[in-house]
Amino acid sequence: MVASTMKSLDESDVGILCYLSQLPGFRGILKQRYSDFIVNEVDLEGNVVHLTSLETPAELAEEKEVLLTKQPNKSDDAEIESFRALAGDYNAEMLKALLDQIGSDVEVDVEPIVLSPSSDKSHRTALHNFFKERLKFLVTDTVDGPDATSKCIRVRLNVGKNHETRSSKKRKDRDDKRYDGRGSDNWPEYLGKFLRFHLYKENKDTQDALGLIGKMLGIQPRSFGFSGTKDKRSISTQRVTVFKQRAGRLAALNERLIGIRVGDFCHVNEGLYLGQLHGNRFTVTLRGVVAESEDVIQASVNALAKLGFINYFGLQRFGSGSVPTHLIGAALFRGEWKKALRSLTQKEAIGRVREYYKENGDIEGTLRQLPRHLVAERAILQCLKRSPGNYLQALKAIPRTLRMMYVHSYQSYLWNHAASVRVHKYGIDHVVLGDLVYCKERCIETQKGAIHSEFEDGSSNDASSHLDEISEADLPEDKDTSVKALTEEDLAAGTYTVDDVVLPLPGSRVIYPMNDIEEVYRDLAKKDAISLTETLHGVKEFSITNMTGAYRRVFQKLKDFEWELLTYTDGNIPLAETDMDIVAKSKKVTKVQDDNCGNGKDNEKHLTNYKKQSSVLVDSAEDDEMGSDRPVSHQTDVSGSDDTQGSQKALKLSFTLPASAYATMAIRELLKTSTSVAFHKTLNP
Repeated sequence: MVASTMKSLDESDVGILCYLSQLPGFRGILKQRYSDFIVNEVDLEGNVVHLTSLETPAELAEEKEVLLTKQPNKSDDAEIESFRALAGDYNAEMLKALLDQIGSDVEVDVEPIVLSPSSDKSHRTALHNFFKERLKFLVTDTVDGPDATSKCIRVRLNVGKNHETRSSKKRKDRDDKRYDGRGSDNWPEYLGKFLRFHLYKENKDTQDALGLIGKMLGIQPRSFGFSGTKDKRSISTQRVTVFKQRAGRLAALNERLIGIRVGDFCHVNEGLYLGQLHGNRFTVTLRGVVAESEDVIQASVNALAKLGFINYFGLQRFGSGSVPTHLIGAALFRGEWKKALRSLTQKEAIGRVREYYKENGDIEGTLRQLPRHLVAERAILQCLKRSPGNYLQALKAIPRTLRMMYVHSYQSYLWNHAASVRVHKYGIDHVVLGDLVYCKERCIETQKGAIHSEFEDGSSNDASSHLDEISEADLPEDKDTSVKALTEEDLAAGTYTVDDVVLPLPGSRVIYPMNDIEEVYRDLAKKDAISLTETLHGVKEFSITNMTGAYRRVFQKLKDFEWELLTYTDGNIPLAETDMDIVAKSKKVTKVQDDNCGNGKDNEKHLTNYKKQSSVLVDSAEDDEMGSDRPVSHQTDVSGSDDTQGSQKALKLSFTLPASAYATMAIRELLKTSTSVAFHKTLNP
């Protein structure tokens, strides 16, 4: 049965119980620095995504819009000052900049501006009327503000089909085509409508980074597309697409962005969507490593390379609040709307705000105090303000991807427990009668299979800040493969191994193992007063019988595994090279080439040394003769000092995992310790 409210979630609470190897493990600190956890997306072609250039390619630079440098027309001065009195200095300066770009006879692609957010509808109406009456060649519309209580006015040039001059702009001349708020409605046919770029971020959520970029560009969040979110406490690089934007505009943001860079621009015809990735390449550095001997480390690393790890859903799946997300999911499956809402607001970060609401019942005052990043809580309060006591409606006010995270979490809770029982009872060496596997041959039509989208809408946990290195855990592993239960004939044929074993995430279109593992699901759900075959209420999206379900491999292997044992003395020095390090280094190399253009030998020597340093892992991999069960390894001293009295060990690991796997579970198998944030904080000096 799911545990009660807790301050710190333990792995055993969510079914993470077993290991594959019996080795003792050793001490190591996970994510002592966010730079100790580097994630690079792997695209569908198997290419690791890196940030390699911040510059606009020459062919795209030629497409930059032509901005006029002339001063605003004298006739605009009065309008700007009137607007300043109505909207303030900041908005007036934005309007002035917009008018600077608009020429009388020159065709330009003028981007819209978004005025400061306002929750005063009458004030927004006055702003709309100002443009209708004073600047008729501009048109306005209303877009969502940064929170649920405010709206923003967007202002754009009323460009018709013939790019008429500003003097001819009248409301009756507007183009009948609906304005697409994702980007410019004036776009050359020969250029792909989506700008694809690589997003590099440090210690930031994917949504937060794109939200900031969107505000700087004056576009809505829906303009962006990406394959999956990456962990906040990390350094990550991933692909992003944005609708109808110029590379030059984004490249110019690099000077203003902090902890974020964009680059590697190209135009494409299709935008990215969730799930369009092969997986992720991780570079994880474990600091403060302590083991009985280096042989212990060697043995543990080799065991991880050979056996892999149990493909558990990591602790990140179950949230970081005082009430784990699977508890909220269980309440939703039971139809306990009020209890679910109370659990959602049991966060220490909003304790003071919650007490204020209990004492005063002042929703407006509570909203003003509530942090903006608490999307679910703000949506709940907004709905309760309109419909007091309607708890179900308040739940449905939460963005769908976020509210579905809770029911998905309960499915993961059941899956973890079933995986632990499968490993504990039947071991890791062979398949058993009734195990589920992906078919290697064509399954007969009478055998039932699942739609391999884990959840019927194919949604990912991209709205959640609780996820760690992946949010793609909701994505299918093998979309076009059927599942079957092993028979006596299959066992005799020896066609399948334990690496083929899968377990279902409960839903209406999955089958369960045809052995006693099936009872693990039903018994555990029954203890929580949940039926896997019947709904307890009429709300489909919170009904387990309305979810299709999916399958997930029980055992996961690491691909392209490399490791390195490091010695260091300064805990503040990064131990792994990031994409930005490489970009900065390449700029220095270019500068050396420019400065030493008359000294070819010296420059050649510099470049040769750089190539040797950057290719050491590749060279080691090519020279290794031990096969895939022995990861590439070497030892390096990065202490930067001859004094080794205060030196410490660090273990740097590099490996690739599919989008559905958690890197933290691989680290757990290696260290044989908890991956909880609370535990690793206790290891910090």
